[in-house]
Amino acid sequence: MTTGTDLAGLETAVETVVLPAVQAHGLVLVDLEVRGNGRRTAVRVYVDKTGGVTVADCQALSYELGDLIDVSNLIRSSYDLEVSSPGLDRQLRKDRELRWAAGRLVRVWTREPLDGLREISGRLVLVDEEALFVATPASDGPLRVPRSLLAKVRLEVEPRGSTGSGRPE
Repeated sequence: MTTGTDLAGLETAVETVVLPAVQAHGLVLVDLEVRGNGRRTAVRVYVDKTGGVTVADCQALSYELGDLIDVSNLIRSSYDLEVSSPGLDRQLRKDRELRWAAGRLVRVWTREPLDGLREISGRLVLVDEEALFVATPASDGPLRVPRSLLAKVRLEVEPRGSTGSGRPE
């Protein structure tokens, strides 16, 4: 049986193998997950690029990543490989995902009220080691949300006509 610690190490090893290929395709690695129950492993790779990821991008990358994972012999059992875009309303769990989401609309839930709010919507302006900074329509400047108060962060769907990144294309 594979433990959570083993899977974390496997995720890191798989990322090391696949990251150069992701970058060579002009894509950004948003997240990588390895899940398994001992008999079958699932490898999920979420990628993005300016203007969005196409099915053709995912398909081409999937073939290459499958070959790289096979040759590396990191996963000795059968596995399923999924390559996709992060999704429009993705939950952001890892630091890499939060940094990728800078400039995008997010909804943040806190464990305790912050300025009287437990749910904050706005544009993620900055991510640092200690806090997220979210510009809301009601605030004069970005609201500092300490990481210690974070319960959940989710990407919000951009309104029509927006670039999707909050940055000029």
